[in-house]
Amino acid sequence: MSKPKKTSILENEGVSISEITNPEAIERFKSRRNKTINVDDLISSLLNKNISALSRAITIVESEHSKHTAQASAIIKACLPKANKSIRIGITGVPGVGKSTFIEAFGHYLSQLGKRVAVLAIDPSSSITKGSILGDKTRMEDLVKNENVFIRPSASGNSLGGVARKTRESIILCEAAGFDVVIIETVGVGQSETTVHSMVDFFLLLKLPGAGDELQGIKRGIIEMADAIAINKADGDNLKKAKVAQTDFKNALHLYPNNKSEWQPQVSLCSALNKEGIDAIWQQILDYVQITSANNYFNEKRQEQNKYWLIQTIESQLKADFFNKPEIKAALKEQLQLLDLNKTTPFAAAEYLLKLKH
Repeated sequence: MSKPKKTSILENEGVSISEITNPEAIERFKSRRNKTINVDDLISSLLNKNISALSRAITIVESEHSKHTAQASAIIKACLPKANKSIRIGITGVPGVGKSTFIEAFGHYLSQLGKRVAVLAIDPSSSITKGSILGDKTRMEDLVKNENVFIRPSASGNSLGGVARKTRESIILCEAAGFDVVIIETVGVGQSETTVHSMVDFFLLLKLPGAGDELQGIKRGIIEMADAIAINKADGDNLKKAKVAQTDFKNALHLYPNNKSEWQPQVSLCSALNKEGIDAIWQQILDYVQITSANNYFNEKRQEQNKYWLIQTIESQLKADFFNKPEIKAALKEQLQLLDLNKTTPFAAAEYLLKLKH
């Protein structure tokens, strides 16, 4: 009998902490963490394609700590002139559709073509504990070893639309670090993907064969946003079901009005597990870029996205400034208590708090 394949999620018998810890090493580690960051050196290393610098820069940009605000702004400002040179691809689909397996196969394929690939994987945050597993590197255990691939898991937090709060900024940093393709894997909620659609060039929707959602899926707005649909797990007994689903979606797409991009969304079959159909999907993406670049839709879309994110950034900053004011914090606590005692209403409390901002 063949031995089961070892994976990074298997547990081995542990050892006591005292056997493996070194107090001096711990202190050195703490001192390095507490060391003041030299932003200029960090930016220089990032622009020289240093992965560690990229990881640390993204951490600073994602930070909600006020001490990192100025550093994050300096990093993004320095990276902007070097950005906008990649193809940005959003990949979504319901949980279990095989997004991580597909990205692993896709990433390896692109790497073999000489591409440097950044994967920004968004994990859902618990609405109760606010925590995230951040297990995408575990699910892509082979891809993470590829020196041409950078995988960064981030928590979605309170952000809507299947992405993290600072995903757009992370894209800019990855592009400045020399990555040719930036892939954004959404949390896979399946219906609220407008945010990721507003930051990518090509939006790929993964579907399952025989899941009973072919006609249901036609009703969803996400179909209108997709530049291509790939029926994953089209292998073995699933192949016949996958071909039926492919026909259904092809017929459905013809019911939608023509896109401004002049691109007709494609429906293809693939098996990420068997690495089949991956090359055809990449060719679709290249065809899309060629067509939309020729008619200038590619640049127009990015310009519209920049306007959208300008508004989003202003709204986000106004919200942060409002809730970080000490008087608002104190008044909010008081209004919440009054709300519990039924001495005010949500609308009256909101009106009272908003008047304090002036």
